[in-house]
Amino acid sequence: MTYLFNAPERFADEAADGFAAVYGRLVRRVPGGVVRRAPLAPGTVAVVIGGGSGHYPAFAGYVGEGLAAGAAMGNVFASPSAQHVRSVARAVEAGGGVLFSYGNYAGDALNFGEAATRLAAEGIACASVPVTDDVASAPDGERRRRRGIAGGLIVYKVAGAAAREGSELGEVRRLAELANDRTRSIGVAFSGCTLPGSREPLFDVPRGRMAVGMGVHGESGVAERDAVSADELADLLVEELWRESPPAAKRRGGRVAVVLNGLGSVKYEELFVLYRRVAQVLVAEGVVAVEPEVGELVTSFAMAGVSLSLCWLDDDLERLWLAPALAPALRRSLPAGELPSAATTGQAQAAGVASLDRAAQSDGAEPGPAHEGSRAAAVTIAHGLRLASDALDTAAEQLGRYDAIAGDGDHGIGMLRGATAAAAEAARFAGLGSGAGSALEAAGAAWADAGGGTSGALWGLGLRTAGACLGDAVPPGPVAVADAVDAACAAIARAGDVVEGDKTMLDALAPFGRALREQIARGATVADAWAAAAPIAREAADATSALLPRAGRARLHGERSRGTPDPGAISLALVVDAAGRAGRGGESG
Repeated sequence: MTYLFNAPERFADEAADGFAAVYGRLVRRVPGGVVRRAPLAPGTVAVVIGGGSGHYPAFAGYVGEGLAAGAAMGNVFASPSAQHVRSVARAVEAGGGVLFSYGNYAGDALNFGEAATRLAAEGIACASVPVTDDVASAPDGERRRRRGIAGGLIVYKVAGAAAREGSELGEVRRLAELANDRTRSIGVAFSGCTLPGSREPLFDVPRGRMAVGMGVHGESGVAERDAVSADELADLLVEELWRESPPAAKRRGGRVAVVLNGLGSVKYEELFVLYRRVAQVLVAEGVVAVEPEVGELVTSFAMAGVSLSLCWLDDDLERLWLAPALAPALRRSLPAGELPSAATTGQAQAAGVASLDRAAQSDGAEPGPAHEGSRAAAVTIAHGLRLASDALDTAAEQLGRYDAIAGDGDHGIGMLRGATAAAAEAARFAGLGSGAGSALEAAGAAWADAGGGTSGALWGLGLRTAGACLGDAVPPGPVAVADAVDAACAAIARAGDVVEGDKTMLDALAPFGRALREQIARGATVADAWAAAAPIAREAADATSALLPRAGRARLHGERSRGTPDPGAISLALVVDAAGRAGRGGESG
């Protein structure tokens, strides 16, 4: 369990502040993450990595010379928001473009993708390489669906070294993709991890058993078997990866980068015992291990488990894997003249712990002129979001328990953070005389930024889409509101690549939208139609208990979630109900 924390919702930010204070000679804090202290040479590609907090030394520990230029860090086990990713990228971009690399999870893909789109609109060239090394998460023929685990370190190192050599963005991307295509990983766990503020682990493994193919966000394994000796486990891990070796790989005489990773509770001496046998197997197969890395490299709080990653090297990949690097968590010899000076260490440490001006993270948008009826609707929207925040505060723990069954347990706290930020921004806009459209768009941006993860990105997209439909020029009439809900539903379906029946928030949103339009077609006012449709959203959310997930990380553990409603659908119903109460002028249901 996690022993040292203040408030769970501040854990990620406070950990990042402390990290920057320790390694102030090498990194500095920026809104959304950390970046290297020494600026890149003009024209250099900026490699930006990232993901949720809770995996140290990933991702902040890999920021430095010859590695990543910056790391965007989200809340615990939640992807950073698009605004945070953009903030980190803008802090390090040096004219050569930005290469993003991250684990292949829905929230990361959405938020890094949106950041890349926004940066491209500003004239900054971007490319992305999601890491897909985990062989347990999808069949070999569906590698694009595989998640990224500890093999990401190899991809980041290759990309960072290529950028340091002066390669252009297209070449850095090609080499990072090559490293990803040649990297395979598999892991096992003997117990689950416990998040800050939680009392129970995200999953349990019976004594004497081990979960094979677990994920680094607390996802339990795709199979379970009896625990074995260190030598037997080494044989198992290597054999699993041999079966997945890329077509171009040479078995005998080949050269591989090796990453043997402890997930938090398996300590170094145990890892050395395990690596002893891994090395023996490699030698017996005629394979040369090149500069192996053994230690805690991509963790999951105190999860008791290990993972093994192999990357089959060619000449370019081997050169880049061995290239100099200086980062808090990975050091390969740099020439003496390139070592950072200690002269400003005190200054750097002070900067590392300095409080960030959170207001600076926003784009400072202000509302434009609006119709009086639209301004009145903005006040109602702000009220509804405040009620939604209150409802999610009450339900956060239960939502987290639902999420932990087939996910990572962070849904409740992520939704609460997103709704709270959205309510505050909507209230600010309403107070400035904003119309409904601008208030919703501002609320969506705030939700995505504070909520992070897949839910944060999708809620942000949905609110922004609805706001763009409504606009500020006229009062939001019944048909316009129904159109806005439908547009939000369609945008979420496209971005999340989901349909009804996949066991997601869409399974509550789509039936709600249909019921809303049906009531409006009968002549109901917005308030009455919303009040009549809100129970439909809750009924549909409860009905997801019978569904098996077909999207996101929960799809790997579908049977485990049968009998439990989808937390995204339940939280959607809670927000819809709160909005309905605001429309009727109520404080509670």
